[in-house]
Amino acid sequence: MELFDPYKITILVSGLTGLMMLIQILVADVAAIKGQHTPGYPVKPDHNSFLFRAARVHANTNETIAIFILFVLFGVMSASNAFYLNVFSVIYFVSRIAHMFFYYGNFKSARSISFPLSLVGLIGMFITSLM
Repeated sequence: MELFDPYKITILVSGLTGLMMLIQILVADVAAIKGQHTPGYPVKPDHNSFLFRAARVHANTNETIAIFILFVLFGVMSASNAFYLNVFSVIYFVSRIAHMFFYYGNFKSARSISFPLSLVGLIGMFITSLM
């Protein structure tokens, strides 16, 4: 549809974000199986444990995914500036990917920097949609 043509990048980023989340849950599940974690029990909070970090990666993405989806819908439905909505959605996605890899690798400082960058993407999407 022509209505969605300007937002193709944002729509692609939405799909890639879903794929990223699928990968995150698979990584966490494989880590749990390899670590012989009993399903249904909490993961021991230990940043030295890959299982804990993998579970946190997925949980951290869950904290922002609903906001991302709502801002995509808000931006597209309000016919916001497609260029900026696309740019800010890419910023969100790239920073979430970076956050994921930094968390898996236990690079604490880099992880701490990438998370606020994803918030910049979200805030940018919201402001773009308001305009």
